[in-house]
Amino acid sequence: MAVHDDCKLRFQELKSKRSYRFIVFKIEEQQVVVEKLGDPTESYEDFMASFPANECRYAVYDFDFTTSENCQKSKIFFVAWYLTYSISTTAFDKYCSAQTTYYMHIKIII
Repeated sequence: MAVHDDCKLRFQELKSKRSYRFIVFKIEEQQVVVEKLGDPTESYEDFMASFPANECRYAVYDFDFTTSENCQKSKIFFVAWYLTYSISTTAFDKYCSAQTTYYMHIKIII
C-alpha cells in the first residue's frame, strides 16, 4: 500500500511548524491520503468527532500539556482507528511510528 506524498508533507508541517492540531488519514484506492486537517485551535473533542463510526482511519494528534515542573510540552501521537477486525501493519503505520514518540492503536468495538 502506498502513502501519498501529501501525507508526508502535511505530517512534516504538523511536526515542524505546528500547522495543524491533527491530521486524519484514510485509505482510498490502495493509497493512504489526507482526509482532514485540524486547525491548531481545534480541541481533542473535535479530533475524536473526525472519526467515522464504522470505518478505519489513521491519524496524528499534537498533544499539548504542562509537566509537574510547569513546563509546556508537546507530543505527537499516532492513532490507528480500527474496527473489530484486525488490520495488518501498513507502510504508513511504520512511517508514523518512526516519526512519533508515542504510538497507540485504538480498537473500537461496535
